[in-house]
Amino acid sequence: MRLLLAAMTLGLSLSATAAELTIERLFADPPLAGPSLRGLKVAPDGSRVTFLRGREDDQNRQDLWEYHLESGETRRLVDADALSGAAELSAGEAARRERLRIAALSGIVDYGWAPDGSALLFPLDGSLYHYPLPDGPARKLADAGDGFVTDAFIAPDGRHVAFVRNQNLHVATIADGRIRALTEDGGGPVSNAVAEFIAQEEMDRHRGYWWSPDGTRIAYVRVDEARVPMQRRFEIQAGSVDIIEQRYPAAGGNNADVRLGVIAVDDPAPSTTWIDLGPSTDIYLARVNWRADGGAVWFQRQSRDQRRLELIEAVPGDGRQRVLLTETADTWVNLHDDLRPLRDGRFLWSSERDGFRHLYVHDADGGRQRQLTRGEWVVDGVLAVDEDAGQVWFRGNREDALGAQVYRVPLAGGDVVRVSDEAFMHSPVFADNAAIYVDIASNPSQPPRVSLHGNDGSERAVLLANALDDSHPYAPYLDGHSLPEFGTLTAEDGQALHYQLYKPQGFETGKRYPVFVHYYGGPHVQLVNKGWGDHFVQYMTRQGYVVFRLDNRGMYRRGKKFEDAIHRHMGEAEARDQRVGIDWLRTQPFVDPQRIGVFGWSYGGYMTLMLLAKHSDVIAAGAAVAPVTDWRLYDTHYTERYLDHPARNAEGYDRSALWPYLDGLTSRLLLVHGMADDNVLFSHSTELMNRLQRNGTQFELMTYPGGKHGLSSPWMRTHVYRAIADFFHRHVRDRRLD
Repeated sequence: MRLLLAAMTLGLSLSATAAELTIERLFADPPLAGPSLRGLKVAPDGSRVTFLRGREDDQNRQDLWEYHLESGETRRLVDADALSGAAELSAGEAARRERLRIAALSGIVDYGWAPDGSALLFPLDGSLYHYPLPDGPARKLADAGDGFVTDAFIAPDGRHVAFVRNQNLHVATIADGRIRALTEDGGGPVSNAVAEFIAQEEMDRHRGYWWSPDGTRIAYVRVDEARVPMQRRFEIQAGSVDIIEQRYPAAGGNNADVRLGVIAVDDPAPSTTWIDLGPSTDIYLARVNWRADGGAVWFQRQSRDQRRLELIEAVPGDGRQRVLLTETADTWVNLHDDLRPLRDGRFLWSSERDGFRHLYVHDADGGRQRQLTRGEWVVDGVLAVDEDAGQVWFRGNREDALGAQVYRVPLAGGDVVRVSDEAFMHSPVFADNAAIYVDIASNPSQPPRVSLHGNDGSERAVLLANALDDSHPYAPYLDGHSLPEFGTLTAEDGQALHYQLYKPQGFETGKRYPVFVHYYGGPHVQLVNKGWGDHFVQYMTRQGYVVFRLDNRGMYRRGKKFEDAIHRHMGEAEARDQRVGIDWLRTQPFVDPQRIGVFGWSYGGYMTLMLLAKHSDVIAAGAAVAPVTDWRLYDTHYTERYLDHPARNAEGYDRSALWPYLDGLTSRLLLVHGMADDNVLFSHSTELMNRLQRNGTQFELMTYPGGKHGLSSPWMRTHVYRAIADFFHRHVRDRRLD
């Protein structure tokens, strides 16, 4: 494999016969990166790997497939069109998919396994289907005509399926299809077993209920949004204007009231036992688990200021509770999904208490037994635990901050062993028994490759080679492929800032080129990495640009000190770090310092505005898509995590908004926003438009009727990236200097 990659890299350096790569081709079928296998899962019995796969003529229309380990056969199990055509989503489901960043997908977008591996469960067009293996056929358990079905999960004992419909929790008996409502008060501002907006959008908690290990009870949340301010916003469509009344918890405002209850599935008159979440209702219910033996519910309670996180054990019915552990920070405590209850009562946990996220084993009372990993690197998350073998597998970046590898460490403590190939970035999914895993691996020379491995890293089978041969969709463009160069610069506090730089096609020593600077800049994202890259970057290198990316302080996978630089004042350290990158570019002999432009989306759009407002002296032009302009308009959990409550940090909110610096925005600006964005509301941009116009500042504007935050439809993506490219050509690449 390494020889193949070396030869491929050599081939990529040639540019004489590269085909023209157009923006239209970036978003057309088949996808340039090759087929996408989404939702990879290993069957509980280890016999199959299942996945969702788009079609050759429509990469976003997904069917359910399997790879059978014994036969080596890959086949389609369920054709989405054979069961149903494209249906209009409910408003709630459309919003949920937008928050999951899968709004562009259709067909089968989610599925789950029966615990014994005998069947699959999947929703489609609001109905719920049960598919017995090996050959079905799919049986409809719940029909969309009685209400749109979401969040379906099979019980651990395999007898029931739970799901949410009409804001209430339901169960269906698999054997006879009988459906019962376990809750009945859902409606209006009240929802049962559904993750509230803040949990979905900012806490990475997309579930609202959890089966007990024996399948007899369900812990669920009851959400009441009555206290959340109702905001009326306009979603401007192509031929109409929809007035949306949305309960939006803006920074400093009220959050939803959340309760946690437990209900018995087989009770003929089900009633809820409520768990005491503490004296204050102004908290976040961050995570919910069951103890391994099912005797208690474990929930994580996070304070409103997010500086305190408690893991609490509650025994339903008798009121007994105890705090197992507490995490505190002077800035904020990041949430994670690394809690693993063990059979003997102990549990696995991750913490940033030493400045980097690492793994710990705690005893049944919460006391720390041992630290399993340590060092100035980050554990991304637990992948699997084999208690019998006494081993834990996890993903992290020990060898390279820009990489992602699979590691193994003993539960009893010992050496951390890398089991994956260091030449690739890895995104693995383990079987429940931790015996095998399926892996998506890539690097700058290899698009995502899918393979099956033993837990020692040994390759068992290749599900998708995705080789860059003559038949690959990217083959016509290989000769013009630009490989990134990596390096580091130094922030003002001495921390290293990683960058990647792509040189333009046909690069000539002694010639100066325009620069396309692309960033995200915000928390919980790492943009500079050693995976397969962005095809728009490749388009811009073909248009004659040097492309530059730098991850500033505040971003992810670098430790807590690196993140904490933005605490109580956003847009300052980030902009200074990006200025470090721009100043370095201006000294390079291949860069034209008069032709540097910047581009970002969402937080990156905010970064564009701040950079233009503070550093127009060194930036020719910038494009901002869906930007935040004033953090008082954004939601509670995200904004207050970094800026604190507005009542305690009014000055920080003022200084983190664009408005104090707006007079400095003198470079060319392209402002882009979807007119139905329910994440960064369109009002962020309308306020900016008004202020720029009052200042007499000229700018270019592109808005998208019906467009959400991601502008996810292929035609919108094609159009917006054409607008961005044309803007950069006019005001950066082809800029005429007086």
